[in-house]
Amino acid sequence: MNETLLLIIFAVVIIIMLMLDLGLFNKKEHVVSTKEAGIWTIVWITVSLLFSVFINFEYSSEKALEFLSAYLIEKSLSLDNIFVFVLIFGFYKIEDIHKHKVLFWGILGAIVFRAIFIFSGLWLIELTYLPEVVIFGMPVRFNILLTIFAIILITAGIKSFKPEDNKEKDFGNNIVIRSIKRLFTVTDNCDSGHFIENINGVKYITPLLLAMVTIELSDVVFAVDSIPAIFAISKDPIILYTSNIFAILGLRSMFFLLSNIINYFSSLKQGIAVILIFIGIKMLIEDFYSISSLTSLIVIAGIIVISILLSLVKKNK
Repeated sequence: MNETLLLIIFAVVIIIMLMLDLGLFNKKEHVVSTKEAGIWTIVWITVSLLFSVFINFEYSSEKALEFLSAYLIEKSLSLDNIFVFVLIFGFYKIEDIHKHKVLFWGILGAIVFRAIFIFSGLWLIELTYLPEVVIFGMPVRFNILLTIFAIILITAGIKSFKPEDNKEKDFGNNIVIRSIKRLFTVTDNCDSGHFIENINGVKYITPLLLAMVTIELSDVVFAVDSIPAIFAISKDPIILYTSNIFAILGLRSMFFLLSNIINYFSSLKQGIAVILIFIGIKMLIEDFYSISSLTSLIVIAGIIVISILLSLVKKNK
């Protein structure tokens, strides 16, 4: 299939969906209800699945499985983002009516950063292959960057099992937010819903802008885990980028759907940790034993389902 055509179709679908989301259904700021969030979550998942069906018929079933596996990895790892988004909105005291706007522009910026990470990452991977060697009669080409990524994923997975520090996080204590506060005057008032407020002829930065920048920075941090993880699934930049963006754009509606109940899913973090370790091991042994896309998809989906069921069992107890 022509990759240019696939990208054009992808771009058209994303633009139409964003125009509907921002221009038609969310033209006026409002508190997103659980029902509305649920509908949009279903819509985004449906569109993503339909896109995978399109890839299956026009590309190949293997590419469709790679898309679904990468999508599911990003979706599951994005659940961790929801925990952080809740903390960020609480830290900056953002009212419910303004959260959709902050998430929309914050996640929109992630589209650009993910493109940079994915395409530059694949380019670096191609540059870091070592000369072929023969081990146990098998020709093997080790990759320095993929090995580093695998170690990062396994380490991150192991660390996720450790109990969290329940101290309130200071999201304003980083170099970017501190620099913004030095350059601009910040107001505590964000009732207008604007990122920049004009008060008596003086421009002020509102907490909405600080929250959006913090969400952008947190996404960059999460990309350190999620981007290397999808490199274990495929080396096709189009498959990786499209699956990543579909997962990210559906994250906003998932936040409003799950933000009030996310703490009930106590085993999700452990499930995500197991996924990271599985992907890291898959990446390490790839030269000796290749785990198929279908197997990866089943394992990842199974881990998510089991972690959710365990969470529900714990909650009932």
